Amino acid sequence: MAWIILFVAGLLEVVWAFSMKQSNGFTRLVPSLITLVAMIASFALLSLSMKSLPLGTAYTIWTGIGAVGAFAVGVMVLGEPLNAARLGAAALIVSGLVLMKVSNPG
Repeated sequence: MAWIILFVAGLLEVVWAFSMKQSNGFTRLVPSLITLVAMIASFALLSLSMKSLPLGTAYTIWTGIGAVGAFAVGVMVLGEPLNAARLGAAALIVSGLVLMKVSNPG
């Protein structure tokens, strides 16, 4: 169950990063509120997952999901550039996440 909670926490990190971008420096109310609610929920779920997952594993997976997810949203939704170097960097992050998961003793 901790892995599912951690995955949802990572997805919420993507939500708050995207809505923060949409808030235009917290000058737009609705995206700003979505950012704050998603941040709080993401941190709360991360904390909950850390009850049974190691700190390093949980935090690395959480930030990795957020980083790769934000990258994907940036490319697919915001039209940010996609090139071999950026794609390779994302693949390295995903590789690190997989290695972190399979090396977890619990």
